[in-house]
Amino acid sequence: MSTIESIMRTAPVIPVIVIDDVADAVPLAEALVEGGLRVLEVTLRTPAALDAIRAMKQVAGAIVGAGTVINQQDLADALDAGSEFIVSPGLTEPLGKAAIRAEVPFLPGIANAGDIMRGLDLGLTHFKFFPAMAAGGLPALKALAAPFGQCKFCPTGGISEDTAPEWLAFDPILCVGGSWVAPRHPSDFAAVTQSAQAAAKLTP
Repeated sequence: MSTIESIMRTAPVIPVIVIDDVADAVPLAEALVEGGLRVLEVTLRTPAALDAIRAMKQVAGAIVGAGTVINQQDLADALDAGSEFIVSPGLTEPLGKAAIRAEVPFLPGIANAGDIMRGLDLGLTHFKFFPAMAAGGLPALKALAAPFGQCKFCPTGGISEDTAPEWLAFDPILCVGGSWVAPRHPSDFAAVTQSAQAAAKLTP
């Protein structure tokens, strides 16, 4: 099984995907994978999300996970749909323990030192910094990361193609989460592939 670190190192950007129509799931996943973004986070924000995960799992090369997992029922539903990794906007002890029991790669959200310490107590060292810009941006994460040298991060929330390289230049950041590569109502999948190609080449 992949580790959360290997998943985070697959590409510099993890698309944060909101699917309203299951019919969009496969062509969107194909466009992103063709562009070089294989790790796909499908947020559980719509009724179509779980079926979208099931559909995207059929796309060759795609590594499909669930985002916006906020409790143990979400976790169970996401795993039942075949999610290969789990992303949460925050971290509670019940959800963290359940994810660890399930032995699924888990990326919980943190926004402060207490969140990170709660994660470390559970044996977790890889975190989503969320909401990245609203929580103080790169200066805040640099300050947070200083006492926690063992931790790696994926900032998400308000990051763009233009600002991503600055984030990626900070060594504890393995990747960033971005919605700009996966529009909510995609109509031009060739454009998605082009956007993904540009994102896959992002470097500090």
